[in-house]
Amino acid sequence: MNIIYPFLGGVIFVITAFSALKTLVVPSANLSKIVVWVDKLISWVYLPITKFVKNFEKRDRILATQAAVYLFVVLVVWVLLIFLSLALLLEPSVPGFGNDLREAGSSLFTLGFASTNSPWATAIDFIGSFSGLIIVALQIAYLPTLYNSYNRRETEVTLMTPRSGEPPWGPEILARSKIGLTRNDLPEMYGDWEKWAADVTETHTSYPSLLRFRSPHPHASWLISFLAVLDSAALYLAVDPDNAPIQARLCLRMGFTCLRRIADMQNIAYNPDPLPTDGIQLSYQEFLDGLQRMSSVGFPINRTPQDAWQQFAGWRVNYESIAYQLALELDVVPAQWGGPRRSRILTIQTERVVNRTPEQPFGESPPLD
Repeated sequence: MNIIYPFLGGVIFVITAFSALKTLVVPSANLSKIVVWVDKLISWVYLPITKFVKNFEKRDRILATQAAVYLFVVLVVWVLLIFLSLALLLEPSVPGFGNDLREAGSSLFTLGFASTNSPWATAIDFIGSFSGLIIVALQIAYLPTLYNSYNRRETEVTLMTPRSGEPPWGPEILARSKIGLTRNDLPEMYGDWEKWAADVTETHTSYPSLLRFRSPHPHASWLISFLAVLDSAALYLAVDPDNAPIQARLCLRMGFTCLRRIADMQNIAYNPDPLPTDGIQLSYQEFLDGLQRMSSVGFPINRTPQDAWQQFAGWRVNYESIAYQLALELDVVPAQWGGPRRSRILTIQTERVVNRTPEQPFGESPPLD
């Protein structure tokens, strides 16, 4: 036992230290097993809690705590594993496992009330004190990085509200470009979201807990906003290809690249090279409802609905399955064109802006191109 206990303690210590350093110091899309297991455990706990909450606003308030709980539990698990490993390492020098635990806790939490006068025990005490301080310090330093990334992400999500309403919806973005905005603004918007997607690719694969951080408003969501932007770009290219900006294509390319990197990190299966004819889950009737909204404000549609549907599906097949799976896993707002959720919750319709003026208080007629 004098050999087995220290060996087991050393293995646990190395695995835990590697997990903490990989997560906090050298972020990587290849997550440590400890972090993955904690995330699955927290999700397993939250699933039955939220399953029967039919009101989405109440459900969102519960799920908003999941990211904080995850970060706390990860820290606790690391500390407990280090604590256990130190106790096992002390076994050859300190008689009785209870005394091992007492001295391990004294050194790990830098309390200093228990120590054994032997070279081996003294070395382990120093290692324990150093480990406890480093893990807590790294976790504290880790939080500003998370919140800076979160704030950058949510700034564009908030700016999307006047462009698309809540919850965001691709056709509404194009519809509002004919009312409160102009189509000249769309290239800049797609350029901003291309950069946003690149930033999210880097931050959300390096710091996967960001996926669990929800938007402050229950009807807002980084994922649904992103999906709406991609859908609007695909729609623009499908219905008016001659006037669609090149930024729409670039945004789409960076968009499904971003989702695929996140899918790789989350072990979500997808087809890396789908055919435009593979088909999508969105129904043709839902697509026609989107076209009707765009037509109601005079957005130019220069293809027949059937031709536009084929072109749109050819774009959406690149990102739909990943977006739907993430939306299901994260249980985000059930928006139009947003896919299924864990339980039967009614889709929340996007608020549709009406261009009211003093001359026409009930709304203007669709402009003629």
